Amino acid sequence: MEIRHLSKTYGGKRVLDIPAFAFEPNTRYAVIGANGSGKSTLARLLAGVIPADPGAAISGGGSVGYMPQKSLGFRLSVRRNLRLGVRDAQAGERSARLAAELGLDALAKRDGGSLSGGETAKLALARVLAGRWDVLILDEPTAAMDVPAALRAEECILRCQRETGCTLILVTHAFGQAERIGQQALFLHEGQLWEHGPAEQLLHHPLRPETRQFLRFGAFA
Repeated sequence: MEIRHLSKTYGGKRVLDIPAFAFEPNTRYAVIGANGSGKSTLARLLAGVIPADPGAAISGGGSVGYMPQKSLGFRLSVRRNLRLGVRDAQAGERSARLAAELGLDALAKRDGGSLSGGETAKLALARVLAGRWDVLILDEPTAAMDVPAALRAEECILRCQRETGCTLILVTHAFGQAERIGQQALFLHEGQLWEHGPAEQLLHHPLRPETRQFLRFGAFA
């Protein structure tokens, strides 16, 4: 997936401006940055949820799966929620496996709209991971989960990415998660792509002073 002249303006204020970047196939990207830096805007633009400013171009993405920051559970049973979008037997099998791994089996008959924040996040994650995507975009998928659930979710994310060979773009506020999942990292600052490179290098030996300051002063949970 390649982007050129990607920008987004709200009310006369440009909140994201990235001249060019290429996301490589079969690579895991962690997107980090302070609140308001443009992380979720980037995720929504790449997923096609919102339109970019005129002149922007996104190409070569193929099929795109997307989990927004605010997870949704539809007013159906959890079991039926998990079957939404399932088009073949393999997807159904993946959905059932993910439900078991994420601890959703016991909630199968519950109304998807009545779940807690963490339960809803697990439901939404299982739903999107059951698909086969060329690009998978996850916007803070484990933020509402407790630590054990988040770690299980990370295992599911990593396995699904390895099985499908998709490009994974993970927006995260958690340093450990960026380190565990990201092969490459992008640091957004005031709507611009300030620094990018191998995750280990960027997270531990950043080049830009803004990146060092962000990492030093507790920007991650």
